[in-house]
Amino acid sequence: MATECEAWLNANPVEADDLSDSFLSGDEERGVVRKVDNEINGNWIAAPTSSIHEARVKAKAKRRLRKNSSRDSGRGDSLSDNGDSIRGPLVPPTSPKGKLLDRRSRLGKGRGLPKKGGAGGKGVWGPPGQVYDLEEVDVKDPNYDEDQQENCVYETVVLPLDEGDFEKTVTPIVQEYFEHGDTSEVAELLGELNLGQMRSGVPILAVSLALEAKASHRELTSRLLSDLCGRVLTLRDVETSFHKLLRELPDLVLDTPGAPQLVGQFIARAVRDEILSKSYIESYKGKVDCEHARAALDRATVLLKMSRGGLRIDNLWGSGGGQRPVTQLIKEVNLLLKEYVLSGDVVEAERCLRELEVPHFHHEFVYEAIVMVLESKGDKTFKMVLQLLTFLWESSVITVDQMRRGYQRVYMEIAEINIDVPCAYALLEQVVEKSFSAGVIDKRLRDLCPSRGRKRFVSEGDGGRLKLESY
Repeated sequence: MATECEAWLNANPVEADDLSDSFLSGDEERGVVRKVDNEINGNWIAAPTSSIHEARVKAKAKRRLRKNSSRDSGRGDSLSDNGDSIRGPLVPPTSPKGKLLDRRSRLGKGRGLPKKGGAGGKGVWGPPGQVYDLEEVDVKDPNYDEDQQENCVYETVVLPLDEGDFEKTVTPIVQEYFEHGDTSEVAELLGELNLGQMRSGVPILAVSLALEAKASHRELTSRLLSDLCGRVLTLRDVETSFHKLLRELPDLVLDTPGAPQLVGQFIARAVRDEILSKSYIESYKGKVDCEHARAALDRATVLLKMSRGGLRIDNLWGSGGGQRPVTQLIKEVNLLLKEYVLSGDVVEAERCLRELEVPHFHHEFVYEAIVMVLESKGDKTFKMVLQLLTFLWESSVITVDQMRRGYQRVYMEIAEINIDVPCAYALLEQVVEKSFSAGVIDKRLRDLCPSRGRKRFVSEGDGGRLKLESY
């Protein structure tokens, strides 16, 4: 049909104004025919009205056919052999396959399938039933930004300690360790720090603090070094720390005159605990110029040789405070009292009592002192012991509670003491009275002093009455 329209238009040209798609005007409906002139070879002739109208209708049909050919593509429309359009079954406008909801290609190409597999259109995330997996990030992607990734792991960066911060941070940890004695807590605290190259400074700092402390603190320091090795420190760190300690001995001697002997004992204990190699001391032979370092190494060598003969280096410093057995503490208390009776130096006795580091066991000291007075002969021991108790009471070395418990223990065991000492009750009364006069005990504790009564007959003027008296 399109071919016939084109052939006819070529034979009968029509003006553009007359090829409108609009319907007939009012004049045409009333039968009024407008005269149209055509020019042929310079002469104007009148064209037939029916032919113009037929051309207009055919041109209009041609344009509609071109417009609908792309829109109706793929919906079953086809052309017959003579050019007539054969339309398929009509689709209701409300159907998903309608014109507005149709997603198939309108270009007249392809197999008539939906665009993008049915996933095209505004606000569409994909075809029905589509399941999206986690998108793998390509590190080589030019748009890859490491800071914007959700799987980033942020960690707290601890800067390594310098020399000044190291001493301020580690010194309180070691001092607290001397109070509680828990090496695991120290290892945990040091593990949270970034020691860096200052790891070898931990043994140096601990030993330096222990040199100015008590023997029990030195024992705790040796245990700390043994427990930290392998967890926080390495064998190389321990060797480096003792190298520095030997070089710093001239400065340590100024504050602690016995530093060379003490450092030598630390070295011997470290070799015994296997945190220093046995060849450590031998590596210094013929290479030491400092007399203090030579004295320390000699001391360590002597102790290691004595250990082969039965000396226990693992108990080199002794057990501190309450870690010692009760029987050992009692022996040391008795030895202290005997030395005091011989020397009479109350200041030395006070120092020795403090070095025992058993303030909770001072009641045993009071008990043993009173029993010594009861078992002694003469007033010399009694006066010296009373003087010692008064001095320790005034200096607050022995507390009120410990003094009271010591006297109460004597009160409870006086019956057994009286078996060996017949005059124990009378002597105890004298000790209690003198102690009360000196202000060592209070009136209430004095009144609790036991007294043994006995039956005796008095003169005949008493009428044979029995009297209870104490002697």
